[in-house]
Amino acid sequence: MKFNPIIEHLKTYEPGKPIELVVREFGIDPKDIVKLASNENPKGCSPKAAKAVADAASLMYRYPDDSMMELKAALCQRFGINEKEIIIGAGSDQIIEFLCHAKLYGGAKILQSEVTFAMYQIYAAACGASVIKAPGLAHDLDAMYKLYKEHEPEIIFICAPNNPTGDCLDLKDIENFIEKIDENTLVVVDGAYQEYASYKDPNKAINPADLINKFSNTIYLGTFSKAYGLGGMRVGYGIASEHIIKSLYKLRPPFNVTTLSLIAAVESLKDSEFVEESIKECFEQMNSYIEFAQKFGIKVIESYTNFITYILDGINDSTFIADALLRQGIIVRNLKGYGLNAIRITIGKENENQRFFNAMQELLKTGK
Repeated sequence: MKFNPIIEHLKTYEPGKPIELVVREFGIDPKDIVKLASNENPKGCSPKAAKAVADAASLMYRYPDDSMMELKAALCQRFGINEKEIIIGAGSDQIIEFLCHAKLYGGAKILQSEVTFAMYQIYAAACGASVIKAPGLAHDLDAMYKLYKEHEPEIIFICAPNNPTGDCLDLKDIENFIEKIDENTLVVVDGAYQEYASYKDPNKAINPADLINKFSNTIYLGTFSKAYGLGGMRVGYGIASEHIIKSLYKLRPPFNVTTLSLIAAVESLKDSEFVEESIKECFEQMNSYIEFAQKFGIKVIESYTNFITYILDGINDSTFIADALLRQGIIVRNLKGYGLNAIRITIGKENENQRFFNAMQELLKTGK
């Protein structure tokens, strides 16, 4: 059977291993598995959201409200925007897919950092576009601007904070960069981890309304998968000027977000106390990871997210470490696929983090 030849050259996105797979492969009791690979909120979701979903479970036979008005209204109130400036997706990555289909075609180009969210490249390549990468671990906006002038890409992706490294640009630097970009180039500011960055450093905080009011060629992406703990419900959103959103809606399939997912997202927005407490605990626990890295001479990228990246150059091989931890029921993300000898670890609960420290310390001491 013949397929689009573009597919042959696409890389498959590799998510963190699910607990169920580790159970099957290694015969480990599910209660003994610690998942620190997918940047989920270890506290789960808001109890209020969980109750609302349970109460509405009998509605799952109904198609969702395709206008999504209740969630849009809540987001409009949260960000000070209007409903025509927002689109809801099955995760923010679905909106990335919409953007690529809307702007890209054979011969088009995107510009991104060398080490950043893999789906930018995958969706762009699927549309027949070329991917231009600015070198370096972190976003180098000077390098990106030079490449922008040289290649004239249709889309520029800025991940703030960046996944999988955890670093984050200052808002003023992002704005200074966008000011120099032609209005026909779409700038995507991916704020999947913005709740964490804005808590840690106000200089990193992005107000989507201010951003799109200043720049008509910019879209802000957010998600309920991280700080809100709704990774399994798949709800994301894009905020942009009306003319961008109107074009994206032509690509949105009907009923793309489920009834229960919409309910969970609405209730999660109401429970700001749960989100703030989750973020506070995350950074408190992250201090232990920094101390551990300092003790064993591991290079750490300062993180503005709910994960931390350990660079293992001169320490050990990241594939060996990730596999050895996996056999003990501790799931972390090996970043070898990004060209890094590094692992990314989600900040878990205190006991989960201690499991990681104990196992990692033994591996570093014995080398096996």
